[in-house]
Amino acid sequence: MKEYSEKELMNKAEAFCSAVERCPSDVEMKLKGWGATPETMAEVMAHLFKEKYLDTIRFCSAYVHDKYRFNQWGRVKIAQSLRIKGLSQEEINAGMENIDEEEYNEILQNLLKQKQRTIKAGTDYERNAKLIRFAVGRGFAMQEILKFVKGDFE
Repeated sequence: MKEYSEKELMNKAEAFCSAVERCPSDVEMKLKGWGATPETMAEVMAHLFKEKYLDTIRFCSAYVHDKYRFNQWGRVKIAQSLRIKGLSQEEINAGMENIDEEEYNEILQNLLKQKQRTIKAGTDYERNAKLIRFAVGRGFAMQEILKFVKGDFE
């Protein structure tokens, strides 16, 4: 494996962070993979934060936006995913503030409508249970789901 100088590691990390928003844990893993020592890693990370290549709040906002809009995930699944990436609750909350309630509810409603067409159930109770299980798996909270499952969405 090639040995990189601190300057080379800094340049590689800057390029890595410039491509898309990154979270600190992803960058640390990349630096480890490039063979950075803990001291070098600390210096490179400090540089990336100072020069605004890394910004956890900006990352959380972008991540939350992409996950609910494109992957159609609910708040629960997004928050869980961000916790796994090692971000603090404050950072996660700051990112979650950017969710457009109207769009978020529309996404959930459309997911439930689509799923309802494919569900085979004998009773309304069975159908609703399957819809709820589906939406919970997508990371939506029970109170969000019940708004649309209780009152049918026609």
